Amino acid sequence: MTLAEMGRDDWARFTLRQRMQRYAVFAACALAVAWALGSIEIIWAWVWDAPVQMGDLFARMYPPDPTNLGTILRVLWETVNIATIATAFAVILALPVAYLAAQNTTPNQATLWLGRLILVTSRSVNTIIWALLFVAIFGPGIIAGIVAIMFRSIGFVGKLLGEAIEEIDKRPVEALEATGASRFKVIAYAIVPQVMPTFWAVAILRWDINLRESTVLGLVGAGGIGIILQGAIDTFNWREAAMVLLAILALVILGEIVSAWLRRRII
Repeated sequence: MTLAEMGRDDWARFTLRQRMQRYAVFAACALAVAWALGSIEIIWAWVWDAPVQMGDLFARMYPPDPTNLGTILRVLWETVNIATIATAFAVILALPVAYLAAQNTTPNQATLWLGRLILVTSRSVNTIIWALLFVAIFGPGIIAGIVAIMFRSIGFVGKLLGEAIEEIDKRPVEALEATGASRFKVIAYAIVPQVMPTFWAVAILRWDINLRESTVLGLVGAGGIGIILQGAIDTFNWREAAMVLLAILALVILGEIVSAWLRRRII
């Protein structure tokens, strides 16, 4: 019997068994969410009171206080430097890691797993956790912030570049190898030209991400605009905190504009 011969009431997208399976999955998800909400200690009185508290906080923040604007701009520039320097070092260090983590370029199985271990380790630890660790090692300041963002970025950049290397066209590589070219020449003339668009795209994207992450590093003493924000919050100077938040917002928007411009010019 064709679909046209069947009545409209006879056709269904899923069979009864498939519908039961879908309902069972939905029910399991609902039970999982209910269990998760029940397993954590939520003070619901505070949740319902949150809109009132938020309104009170915004009232204290208005109008923003520009008295300390010069210092805010100076530290904001420091935040940009942290993101830029960390991204530059991360991209350089991620190149050999990506080479090791790509199946078609890694020398052997041991180096393959070494490269992937570095990538997983870097991406598994949040930037704030890296910052706490390096503040303990280097002390408070921008050095800890730069190293923290750099370590976090290596995994991101290395993974995407490694995947790009694995997807290259093998014919130029095989052609150069057939002529007896050295491994360095194969990389320089067959692999690098194919991954350069991905390289620039990933580098610009990571710089944009790092610009956002560097704004909160000061909360744990790793330099940047977060230091002033934390100081304003600790002293209940909500008007200055509002000014800092507006400066961070302006920085993020400016970063988006610069990233879009760089992508148009380079890629």
